[in-house]
Amino acid sequence: MIVKYNLIKTEKDTKARLGHIETNYGEFDTPMFMPVGTRGTVKSLNPEELKDCHSGIVLANTYHLWLRPGEDIVATCGGLHKFMNYDGPILTDSGGYQVFSLAKNKKDITEEGVNFRSHIDGQKLLLTPEKSIEIQNKLDSDIAMSFDECPPASASHEYLENSLKRTLRWAERGKKVHNNPNQALFGIVQGGPYEDLRKYSAIETVKMNFDGYSIGGVANDGESKEDMYKAIDYSVPYLPEDKLRYLMGVGEPEDILEGVERGVDIFDCVLPTRIARHGQAFTRTGKINFNNAKFKEDLNPVEEGCDCYCCKNYSRAYVRHLISVGETLGGRLLSIHNIRFLIRLTEEIREAIKKDRFLGYKKDFLDKYNGK
Repeated sequence: MIVKYNLIKTEKDTKARLGHIETNYGEFDTPMFMPVGTRGTVKSLNPEELKDCHSGIVLANTYHLWLRPGEDIVATCGGLHKFMNYDGPILTDSGGYQVFSLAKNKKDITEEGVNFRSHIDGQKLLLTPEKSIEIQNKLDSDIAMSFDECPPASASHEYLENSLKRTLRWAERGKKVHNNPNQALFGIVQGGPYEDLRKYSAIETVKMNFDGYSIGGVANDGESKEDMYKAIDYSVPYLPEDKLRYLMGVGEPEDILEGVERGVDIFDCVLPTRIARHGQAFTRTGKINFNNAKFKEDLNPVEEGCDCYCCKNYSRAYVRHLISVGETLGGRLLSIHNIRFLIRLTEEIREAIKKDRFLGYKKDFLDKYNGK
């Protein structure tokens, strides 16, 4: 079985959707936040800790797993689920974002694919749409992503038009070679902040009848929130209601709320573990930084009312101590809290949609989060 999406309801005042996903590795409700396990692991956490956070789909990175340990080794080990010992669904990205960041100039991007040098040893490599899909087939994830061009936020309308047309041709090539019957394949909508390009990209991508659709090009360096929201607004109206909608690389609480309001179902981001390693935590009243000495004698949990392992067992003073002396447990505990925070956010969003009070929930959350 590939991933199946069922739309339960659309909130009465917005495009916010309550949905249900069926996979070979369980059934889950949406909206959903997906932790990122770039190299086959969510940094510093084991699968049991992810489950305790109520994690559903986890994302892994095609580029990094291609280079190390290699897709053939993962396949020999029984695929990503057995390799990672994760019994929930897994989504693999295409590797496009990583290779485009490594490409030195526009000449490295050809119709065939992207030429770049490995960030590990400098080896010359070529990633094509066919190769990306071949790797993901062998990784045996539940959801694979089409290979797309990831243009910079500053790209012109002309460049973005040519880029998205190449992405469409690449999507078609990738779909032709996709041959894993247990793996869904998603198409990616591009087009920057331009309404005409997003509309064209969405319509043409949907014509290929993918199993789900993602909105790309919204988390590139230099992308403004205004442009991100435009990209969603200009894409969603042309995406089918009976398939998943995925906003790539987005994890700030306010952006999840804005995405849900516009009709997005699933989100992913490295943010919760990245800021945790730097001593920062999400709370209902905004981010807090445990490098700050004011937490030195604070016996409260990271956040009152949070049900995560960190908050149920440790004080701010202890977490602050771990961070200040460079103990890895500090970053681990905050990673658990931050991931649970975003997953709990989506759980509460689902309840608000059920009761047709999403806008009220969003306002209450953001007022408190932004200190109003």
